[in-house]
Amino acid sequence: MPEAYKGEKITIKFDDAKCIHSRNCVLGLPKVFQANVEGPWIEPDNGTVEELIAVARSCPSGAITYERRDGGDAERVPDVNVIRVLENGPLAINADLHIEGEAPRTRATLCRCGDSKNKPYCDGTHKKAGFAATGELPTEEAEPLGVRNGKLEITPFPNGPLGFAGNVEIIAGTGRILNRTTKGALCRCGASKNKPYCDGSHKAAGFTTD
Repeated sequence: MPEAYKGEKITIKFDDAKCIHSRNCVLGLPKVFQANVEGPWIEPDNGTVEELIAVARSCPSGAITYERRDGGDAERVPDVNVIRVLENGPLAINADLHIEGEAPRTRATLCRCGDSKNKPYCDGTHKKAGFAATGELPTEEAEPLGVRNGKLEITPFPNGPLGFAGNVEIIAGTGRILNRTTKGALCRCGASKNKPYCDGSHKAAGFTTD
């Protein structure tokens, strides 16, 4: 259950189970997101609504969200759906995101090392597991998408990959386009020889999602 920190004009919510410790919050707005303190560590009234929204939107995992209390607009879906392949880390998604069995969202980081205890989400285990996989892959030839947004559906197949369907740009950690596509399957066992895509290696690896 996310923790809620209510300010005069905005409430900030924090879901520890989804946090990958990117530190965008504590580095971007340290007067609000106060690391290593006793008691409540988020003080919404120490920043402006605009500052808080900017930091929340920079949280790749969606662990930080917000609810405006001043009548302003809620976070809207992005104009371009993207799956960012992070170096030696998870898949960071920013989209009109619909993960099977979950409420719609705009941001999430999904495990691709195979060792997360919170599948399909990343829990940071890739660091301890020594997972190594580049985020700077060759660019594939692909026509520009006629529509770049819309619903992106993610299906975590039991003991298998992350299926996806919807308009999406797959990009490197630097933002370089790797592919433009509307469907496919992404590796989440860590064993594929064709990362970030699934090549069926989960079967030989005995990957399980239990």
